[in-house]
Amino acid sequence: MKKITLFSDGSALGNPGPGGYGTIIRYGKHEKELVGGESHTTNNRMELLGVIEGLKALKEPCEVDVVSDSSYVIKAINEWLDGWIKKDFKKVKNVDLWQEYVDVSKPHKINGIWVRGHDGHEENERCDKLARDEATRQKGLLSD
Repeated sequence: MKKITLFSDGSALGNPGPGGYGTIIRYGKHEKELVGGESHTTNNRMELLGVIEGLKALKEPCEVDVVSDSSYVIKAINEWLDGWIKKDFKKVKNVDLWQEYVDVSKPHKINGIWVRGHDGHEENERCDKLARDEATRQKGLLSD
């Protein structure tokens, strides 16, 4: 099983507002950047969507370290998700995305790693910039 590191960050201007995510997938010396966004969203949705889109980009089952500054995403992956599934996601926000995460994560072995945001972590800073740039782009599309 290939060992992949997936770095991801999300941003929303207004929360809710225009938002974006930035994701870096690293396998050995190879990297791929993914960027996307929505016109009306929240920071947590973008944090999670970045991870989902990163996992969707993998072409085979992998061992994946998901690195994020979102304690919401990392704690959900490492601690809360099994309980949410047992309760059929009752009283859970962003159910649509969590159900999609469950589907796209099935073939992989996932380990969530939390990093402090805006603390000089190189890949987290890059993902943050990608996410903020996309959120700004989404905001510009609204005013056109």
